[in-house]
Amino acid sequence: MGGAVGGLMVCGSFLVCGLSWAQQAGAPGTATERLIDSIQGPGLYAEYCAVCHGKEGKGDGPMAKALKVTPPDLTHLAARSGGRFPAERVQKIIAGKEQVSAGHGTREMPVWGPIFSQIAWDQDLGQIRVYNLAKYLEKIQAK
Repeated sequence: MGGAVGGLMVCGSFLVCGLSWAQQAGAPGTATERLIDSIQGPGLYAEYCAVCHGKEGKGDGPMAKALKVTPPDLTHLAARSGGRFPAERVQKIIAGKEQVSAGHGTREMPVWGPIFSQIAWDQDLGQIRVYNLAKYLEKIQAK
């Protein structure tokens, strides 16, 4: 009987550890919590932003029409800021450190910073993801 009890304790330990990890990592497959392996701007944009902002960043993603607030055209961030890309502000918005329009940060549009840093051992990579995503947005600015 000791072997059966020991086996149950080991199984229980794995279950508790698995549940703990699942809570930290977010529910797999949910668009607002699933963390992709890439830390590169284009991959992050394609996974987290394009569904609303569109493949080219023009605010015409497949979900755009279903939202109460129209996603902005991200290719004109520099133009709306006097011709200079507002890199610091964009990073703050992505990270959830600065409030913006009603659409960003609501249940319709998650703030990605906390999701990018959701795994305890991955905190620094969360900041890198935010930075790389902002650098990608700078690259797609209209000329």
